[in-house]
Amino acid sequence: MFIQTETTPNPATLKFLPGRDVLPADHAAGQAGASANFTSAEAAKVSPLATRLFAVPGVEGVYLGSDFITVTKSAAQDWTELKPVLLGAIMEHFIAGRPVMNDAAPQAAAEDEQYDPADREIVLQIKELIDTRVRPAVAQDGGDIIFRGFERGVVFLHMQGSCAGCPSSTATLRYGIENMLKHYVPEVSEVRAVQ
Repeated sequence: MFIQTETTPNPATLKFLPGRDVLPADHAAGQAGASANFTSAEAAKVSPLATRLFAVPGVEGVYLGSDFITVTKSAAQDWTELKPVLLGAIMEHFIAGRPVMNDAAPQAAAEDEQYDPADREIVLQIKELIDTRVRPAVAQDGGDIIFRGFERGVVFLHMQGSCAGCPSSTATLRYGIENMLKHYVPEVSEVRAVQ
């Protein structure tokens, strides 16, 4: 098994490409862009792979995409020491045939989204633009952006993977996503990141 790595715009995050499905779309009941984001070892207990990666000292975040894994390290760790250990852990996991997620892993729910039902058509437009134009681009960099809400012209987005904590995330939100959404959806006045 050969695992490629790619740097991301976030220097604390590295993208691992195992050359196989990590979290296929059917994992999330057919949702496009299935993913799982873990910011602690406790939250990662639903994923044997993420649990294994959090066992490596210095790992602070694990994001599982459809065909990639991003790992965020602590500032004290150096990639030259951490990268070989992570490569070994990922390779061992897949060669052993272990599952990426436990069968009982909870799925992200649409209940996490907040908006006035009267804005449903606007929200559908926003989500379509995010799914078709934004998410594929940020997945290239090892991250994801999830719609969380819309209120009085403000779109609330949650950044995951390499996008979370990235030094250029504010510029991406303000000058990329916000400008694009304003262009196509005149009701949008601002985009904000939420946890």
